[in-house]
Amino acid sequence: MDKLIVLGALLMLCVSPCRGQNSHLLRGRVTDRETGRPLAGVTVYSRQFPDAGTGTTGQGRFTFSVPDGTTTLVFSFLGYETVELQVDLPADEEILVSMSEESHDIDQVTVTSRSARDRLDNVLPGVEKIEIAEMAKIPALLGERDILRSLQLLPGIKSEGEGSSGFQVRGGTASQNLIMLDDATIYNSGHLMGIFSTFNDDALANAALYKGQIPAQYGGAVSSVFDINTKTGNMEDYNYSGSVGLLSAKVNVEGPIARDKASFFVAARRSYLDLFLKFTEDYKNNTLNFYDINSKVNYNIGQRDKLFVSFFMGRDNMGLDDLMRMKWGNIATTARWFRQYNDRLYSNTSFILTSFLSDNSIDILDVANSFDTHIRKYGLREDFSWTPHSRHSVRFGFESVYIDLKSAEWDMNNYREKERRYAWENAVWINDEWIVKDNLTVSVGLRLNAFSALGGSPYYILDANGDIVQTLTYGRGDFVNTYLVLEPRASLNYSIDRNRSIKAGYSRTSQNIHSLRNLNMSMPMDRYTMSSNLVKPQESDQLSLGYVMLTGKQTYEFSIEGYYKTIRNILDYKDGKSFNSEIELERLVLPGKGRSYGIEAYARKNTGRLTGWVSYTLSWSENKIDGINNDRWYTAGNDRRHDISVVGMYNLPRGWQMAATWVYNTGQALTAPSAKYQVNGETVYYYAERNGYRAPDYHRLDISATHRKVNKRYTREWVFGVYNAYCRYNPFLIVFEDDDHKPSGTKTVQRSLFGIIPSVSYNFKF
Repeated sequence: MDKLIVLGALLMLCVSPCRGQNSHLLRGRVTDRETGRPLAGVTVYSRQFPDAGTGTTGQGRFTFSVPDGTTTLVFSFLGYETVELQVDLPADEEILVSMSEESHDIDQVTVTSRSARDRLDNVLPGVEKIEIAEMAKIPALLGERDILRSLQLLPGIKSEGEGSSGFQVRGGTASQNLIMLDDATIYNSGHLMGIFSTFNDDALANAALYKGQIPAQYGGAVSSVFDINTKTGNMEDYNYSGSVGLLSAKVNVEGPIARDKASFFVAARRSYLDLFLKFTEDYKNNTLNFYDINSKVNYNIGQRDKLFVSFFMGRDNMGLDDLMRMKWGNIATTARWFRQYNDRLYSNTSFILTSFLSDNSIDILDVANSFDTHIRKYGLREDFSWTPHSRHSVRFGFESVYIDLKSAEWDMNNYREKERRYAWENAVWINDEWIVKDNLTVSVGLRLNAFSALGGSPYYILDANGDIVQTLTYGRGDFVNTYLVLEPRASLNYSIDRNRSIKAGYSRTSQNIHSLRNLNMSMPMDRYTMSSNLVKPQESDQLSLGYVMLTGKQTYEFSIEGYYKTIRNILDYKDGKSFNSEIELERLVLPGKGRSYGIEAYARKNTGRLTGWVSYTLSWSENKIDGINNDRWYTAGNDRRHDISVVGMYNLPRGWQMAATWVYNTGQALTAPSAKYQVNGETVYYYAERNGYRAPDYHRLDISATHRKVNKRYTREWVFGVYNAYCRYNPFLIVFEDDDHKPSGTKTVQRSLFGIIPSVSYNFKF
């Protein structure tokens, strides 16, 4: 079967239909008029030939075919004034368009969402182009705008739990998502144990989440890929902006290094809750803070060459007197060289460094325990984009990454152990987006991934009980085991008419870095491991089928999409094991398979004073692992049967805007004790079924009011919000305790994290 898929993909890539005699290839670039920054996701189409159109790339570029003659091009982008440009074809020169931000008159009505047409025309099912400006209007916890929390309001995407910025996609866990910031991987992307995300919205230019068919240039995740790009600096003028909230403050600076040649952008954010703790007697010795820094320098080497260097650093520090200390965070650096060889071919060459570190210690009753882990990746990536003619857009390339992963190093009761592994991962890919007919577009891709576990640390052979029967020793750099995974991907978009389309897709993806956790949400103390002689790569196959419809003026859009996904070689804890039971992580887990399936419905209003959307997801997620739950299928810990999000935003006169969100989801699956015993005076619980019970359902209402004032010299904004407006105490943790007053002798106790939380923040720009 795999051979047939590969052969079919290669045949599709080789087919090259003749170009129509009366069509012309349009090429161009769209930028912000004030800053010169390229605009990604701008909708571009011909008014005379509305079926001809596209969206701009991350570099603001667009390419599509239009019949010869005079045509009017329309450029539409959320938050910007629509531009219309008359063009006489054929014309060989590149079209350069600059767009201005929309005016903020008191009676301003928002423009059509740029994603409406893109969601209809995009050949890939299950893609969400994130509108940073729109997401900023959504109510936020403590007034801290958070792209990951906003993401959780979209169909098929669910929060890990109360207070967590981690998200789960189509039955996967947060650790099965690949999060990329300027091509660098970010791990455990949460501040303050996940209450806030690592990403400062002010530093982000655009983002896209792939939850269905994933393009071949992406690999390393079996659930989704979230690709984020940071801003580039203004080439002409210096700009300053920032905000002050209840929890944190941030400042952003950008401007030219050499006008029209080089620029910079820097954004910094820090929390200051620990500064208030210093004034309290009980908490003055405690530590609780986070900070992050984003910076980017871009340099125009020549007309066809550009250099971008971006840097990100995020750190969290938590401490409880001298008893407990936790530090974790990411460092990511990318140097990217953009090269345009000719009008049809360009490349991006990236050198990437990623480092995630978690360092924890606890000292109770003079017994000191410490635990730390890290993931370090050093990579080279070469990505080519080639447009052989108007109906084909081809991407191909390769990447090579060296991985240094320390699963754990701990010092417990003067007993020191460490598990550290090394690996080399390589991949090549090719993807062709082909306009077969005016109403049919096909995307076919193929990715070959090679993962090699390397020596330099011990590997093991285990018996049926998980005990080590042999320790294998390899030299540093020796190949222990190599896994080759061929990943075909294909999708199609059939346009019924200008405002209706049907999409279908299939993708196979694989993942070689695996995460294990004690709770059903991401934590800094999560343990990671890689594929080895015992642990195989996770492999996922997903089928998607969807329908998208717009009303005549794109005021409303509706979509429904179904999916079915299987995953091989997932890992789960053996009964009675936890993340610190053994230093050898392979002794803690058992491999098996998983499946998830569901339906996502979405209705959205794009124009007028009132905008927003309603999304509903019905889904199932199950695992089957020999040795767990009597070898039967069981509900996965991340299963949520029903998930509803309602988002509304209303523009009022005099610069005011109201917003509200309401979310509901089925309670989290959990394992409850079936019986208990007394052993040496202590209670020991017996669990007969894995995840056989549910926590109470979760629901919450958030509201906000924003007042914005725009002058020639500055823009200022007050944001007032209420999180959990009707003070619903949702479950954060469910525990079981002895209770002699109950017939069962056991009571269930719910721990909640938040009640009602008001907030206020002040944003400025000049």
